[in-house]
Amino acid sequence: MLSRFKTHIVKIGDTPVGGHYPVRIQSMLNTNTLDTEACIKQSIALIEAGCEYVRITAPGMKEAQNLAEIKKRLHSMGYRVPLIADVHFMPEVAEYCAHFMEKVRINPGNYADKKSFKQKIYTDSDYNAELVRIADRILPLLRICNTYGTALRIGTNHGSLSDRIINRYGDTPKGMVESTMEFLRICRDFGFNNIVVSLKASNPLIMIEANRLLVQQMKTEDLCFPLHLGVTEAGAGEDGRIKSALGIGTLLSEGIGD
Repeated sequence: MLSRFKTHIVKIGDTPVGGHYPVRIQSMLNTNTLDTEACIKQSIALIEAGCEYVRITAPGMKEAQNLAEIKKRLHSMGYRVPLIADVHFMPEVAEYCAHFMEKVRINPGNYADKKSFKQKIYTDSDYNAELVRIADRILPLLRICNTYGTALRIGTNHGSLSDRIINRYGDTPKGMVESTMEFLRICRDFGFNNIVVSLKASNPLIMIEANRLLVQQMKTEDLCFPLHLGVTEAGAGEDGRIKSALGIGTLLSEGIGD
């Protein structure tokens, strides 16, 4: 009998995830976020195909500002599916989007750290000082999310682990888990729990192992955040479907994934 990993419920607009709710379906636009009409057209196509959340990229402040217009236009047409801002690198963009989007996705590998392929041996003191710096960087976002009821996705990618994580844990599933757990611990200590977690890789086997390890580690630390599953850059057509089915399907068959 399949036993699903029990998580707490996260509120994302009017469509909660986790807990007793069914596995939700999300996809992402591949349009230019500054092209309002194209974004609206593709959002509607995804919604009508069954998507329950729509993610839109926000690589800079101009794109973030246009998300408000896209959301306004969709609402005026009667489409209320939660919209998610996918933020790259810039905390100020995430903080801006958190005022009005239902969810914001950030990547621990580039939100407060950098990947410049530098080699360095971190002492425990050095490492702990970096964690304090990261906490200072993310706390303003958590305060805004608390105020506006915005959900947060901590989305770790295998291909963008920071130099700090790679130097200590290697370019490994374990490194992906620790990169994620650092942010989860900060959120826990702050008292913020409206979080969805994802660990993605273009290699489905790495993605599977990372998610298995994350569930084990969350259980060890008495955490139970919902998991968003995906194989990043899986590709198009049959190749993409096979890789996604392998990664997502394997974990769902083990009761992992929301």
